[in-house]
Amino acid sequence: MYAALLAHIARYVTLTPAEAQVVGNYFTCQTVPRKGYLLEAGQPCPASYFVLQGCLRLYFITEKGAEQITQFALENWWLADYSSLLSRQPSEYYIQAVEPTVVAVLDYARQEALLAQVPALERYFRLLLQRVAAANQKRWVHHYGESLEERYQFFSAAFPGFVQRVPQYMLASYLGCTPEFLSKIRAKTSLGEARPGPAAKG
Repeated sequence: MYAALLAHIARYVTLTPAEAQVVGNYFTCQTVPRKGYLLEAGQPCPASYFVLQGCLRLYFITEKGAEQITQFALENWWLADYSSLLSRQPSEYYIQAVEPTVVAVLDYARQEALLAQVPALERYFRLLLQRVAAANQKRWVHHYGESLEERYQFFSAAFPGFVQRVPQYMLASYLGCTPEFLSKIRAKTSLGEARPGPAAKG
């Protein structure tokens, strides 16, 4: 059940067979239906979630009542409101399944016990969070330094299968535009890809 999780851990640290066996004892598996919630605003975030199958989104509600998506998580990605998870304070976020999703769940108390028993995982989570921080910094460079069309092209090139799985209004929320404006950009991009290049000279 947790083969994908153990494979992901192995990309960062090496566990002994005994340690790998221990890891499975601390996780639970949860199936979430499409549009089902793992977290709702006003509740403390109870756990970190590793996506085994499906897709999640993390979002909050703006003062104008609009949904603002800040993160997605596909297979082999982690997702949580880490501020709420660490502080045990109510979250401002929602974690919702974009499609039927299966997650490996590591709740806060179990995580502390697991790290004590398998110290190598301290390094795993540190390296993981460093990569997440670096990716977020790069994202904001694109967000503020490029046009919306350039941001969409970068995103679709980095995650080519992703844009086909996420509804357009969600992708628009993540990129910071209206669905109508994103539709125009996607149509323009598709037209550019379909347009034949210059004929080769013999």
